[in-house]
Amino acid sequence: MAELRLKNKVAIITGAGGGQGRAAALLFAREGAKIVASDWKAESGEQTAAQVRDAGGKAIHIAADVSASADVRRVIDEALQSYGRIDVLYNNAGVGYSSSLSMRDILKTPEEDWDRVLAINLKSVFLTCKYAIPEMIRTGGGSIINTSSIAALIGGEDAHAYTAAKGGMISLSRALAVEFGPKNIRVNCICPGVIDTPMVEPVVGPLKNANRPFRFSPIQRLGTPDDIAYCALYLASDESSFVTGAVFVIDGGVTAR
Repeated sequence: MAELRLKNKVAIITGAGGGQGRAAALLFAREGAKIVASDWKAESGEQTAAQVRDAGGKAIHIAADVSASADVRRVIDEALQSYGRIDVLYNNAGVGYSSSLSMRDILKTPEEDWDRVLAINLKSVFLTCKYAIPEMIRTGGGSIINTSSIAALIGGEDAHAYTAAKGGMISLSRALAVEFGPKNIRVNCICPGVIDTPMVEPVVGPLKNANRPFRFSPIQRLGTPDDIAYCALYLASDESSFVTGAVFVIDGGVTAR
């Protein structure tokens, strides 16, 4: 039998209540990880943890607003109380087109929406890394995976706050990779394309309902949460021990055009 790829590792996954976060929680657990699922929607996050446990894995859920320092510290503290260490930090939480916050251009974006999108999508990475990295150093290292977006790589006509946050995430990830690489901490980004999750439903829903071919990517289909989760699994595992400061584009070829 093949060795489990995340055997005995402890993984914190934010935004674990659905979509990419839930897919990663279930996959990581199947590969031997103990899961700390976090989501601001308590019911959704607990459903993810329950699915992991029902499948024979170990998981807890901690409801948290990842833009709030006290909430993030509580996630870290409860992870340590439950499992004693942190090996993987998967910063997957974020807001997008399904949010009530503005996904428009800067001229149409209220200042308070700009601040809130940046807080959830970028400040959250600052907070989780600030409190998790010392614990990773204490136990000999770890892997940090940040969910950016192809919006960080190409210009767009809207979602400017979202784009700025995701671009900042790539730059921060590279800086953290350089600073903490000597401590055996790897930091990488995943840039998903259009993934079939509730976050992009306002954009792709009309296409799906009209049964029109999805032609944004050369592969001509939406990505799935598992498409992203398997990339995250590689980055969480020791198979990627020489990979840090990298950006993995999982977009079906959209940015190749």
